Amino acid sequence: MKTSDYIAEFLVAQGVTHVFEISGGMIMLLLDSLHRNGNVKVVTVHHEQAAGFAAEAIGRVTPVPGVAFATSGPGATNLLTAIGSCYFDSTPAVFITGQVNRHEMKGSRAIRQLGFQETDIVSMVGPITKGAWQAMTPEDVPVLLERAFTLCREGRPGPVLIDIPMDIQRQDVSTPVQRVPRPEPQGEVPETIIGELFSRLRQSRRPLFLIGGGVRAARVEELVRQLARKTQVPVVNSLHALDVFPYDDPLRVGFIGTYGNRWANLALGSSDFLLVLGSRLDIRQTGSETAAFAADKAIFHVDCETGELNNRVTGCQAIVADLELFLRKANEAAAEMSFDTPQEWLAEIGQLRAAWPDTQEIKDAPGINPNALIHALSAVSKSAGAYTVDVGQHQMWAAQSVELVDGQKFLTSGGMGAMGFALPAAIGVALALSQPVVMVAGDGGFQVNIQELQTVRRNNLPIKMVVINNRCHGMTRQFQQTYFEGRYGSALWGYSVPDFTKVAEAYGIRARAIENAEDIGEVAWLWERPDDPALLEVRINTFANAYPKIAFGKPISEMEPLATPDAMEST
Repeated sequence: MKTSDYIAEFLVAQGVTHVFEISGGMIMLLLDSLHRNGNVKVVTVHHEQAAGFAAEAIGRVTPVPGVAFATSGPGATNLLTAIGSCYFDSTPAVFITGQVNRHEMKGSRAIRQLGFQETDIVSMVGPITKGAWQAMTPEDVPVLLERAFTLCREGRPGPVLIDIPMDIQRQDVSTPVQRVPRPEPQGEVPETIIGELFSRLRQSRRPLFLIGGGVRAARVEELVRQLARKTQVPVVNSLHALDVFPYDDPLRVGFIGTYGNRWANLALGSSDFLLVLGSRLDIRQTGSETAAFAADKAIFHVDCETGELNNRVTGCQAIVADLELFLRKANEAAAEMSFDTPQEWLAEIGQLRAAWPDTQEIKDAPGINPNALIHALSAVSKSAGAYTVDVGQHQMWAAQSVELVDGQKFLTSGGMGAMGFALPAAIGVALALSQPVVMVAGDGGFQVNIQELQTVRRNNLPIKMVVINNRCHGMTRQFQQTYFEGRYGSALWGYSVPDFTKVAEAYGIRARAIENAEDIGEVAWLWERPDDPALLEVRINTFANAYPKIAFGKPISEMEPLATPDAMEST
């Protein structure tokens, strides 16, 4: 069959249900083959970055990698941010780009470009993919597709890219289409390390499990819950693991890190045993003072990549293992043991939570309290399948206060920290789950991919959009307040926003705005028509800060505004 037809049938065989793209010359054969095949929905967006973020979202919430297409040149380069986001946040995704005909490629000629829009995307994406290849014969395509769908899910997941010249797409290939099985976990977990871990755990008085995004990437949430419940160890989570334990689980402590819940950071700071599962322990989890973070703790750190272990936080008991294999072995061992519930420790954590409620961190800011807003939004959004959250202050308020119920997912851009993520990610999740999605974005991030309101409207997706509008780039404005004596260049001065309700209405989407504290209950309006999109603009005080925040240069337990930074941070 024609190579482009083969690609369409191959995607169907892998269970791919959606491909995100923008029409372009070098992928027209691929799009026509998908159209004629009819078993994959082609979702046209309005910027390739949005196509990439939507594919990333599908790779996070389903067992099938997300897929996005782009034409050569600007189409391919517009994917770069989303590809990097998949790489840093361990998301399996397959990106397929069209390329000019082979006879139009510059090859070894000492020129910049031969064919129109010819661009060496394979070289560009090399550092931010697990693999990137260019097909040079029709016979390469089946081999590369099978390799791509294996590699992106193998070990630590991540993105791959295949670049296919247009003339190859229209040539015949004879290889039969087959399904590529999901790779099985590889490696061994020594029983001796499991025994040492449980020996130290049973000696501890203030144990914690710290779970990170690797738990979601490895799809081992239930195994983590089993281990925590068997051992009765309370759990703190990083940004990417907010949804592993529901909000009301008695073992869930809270969100830790730079903008973590104050009570959770205080508990983490005083713990004496830490089992780290799927977290890199980067600066946003530990603060800058790694010696203070590690002090007086027995730390067992599990990760599938050797380089992540004893990297920033040293002195850990390193366990190089696939999380699924480790947790199965740990649960088997735990089943043969008895554990004492650390009642005093749990009571102390409860006292810390009561002493430092999230809604009181910026209680003096006039107008709508953003933490109170997120609690109110959670109360009316229990039927949502997921939250997609953009990057900025609102991201931290959401992480501090969102009340996720069992089964709800929380998606945001972590390692890349890409503004503009939330809206296209919501599109991907809504299509993948066939459920309503709550999107939370700031005014700055929302404008990055605001054009995707048309994609929402055209597909009539049940996305409940909450735009927290402080009329500035809030996180950098807060940074300028702390370190630049209140000189707000670019973040506030010279920046502006539209009336988001009018923008949404121009796209045919219902919208309204609130700005007074007594109007918080209006979040319920979003759900008056559960199956329709709606946008609520929430206008808050420009100078509301995201607190608490680790005071840079100080231990994780010392947080602004009660503590003052010792040095200027880099993020």
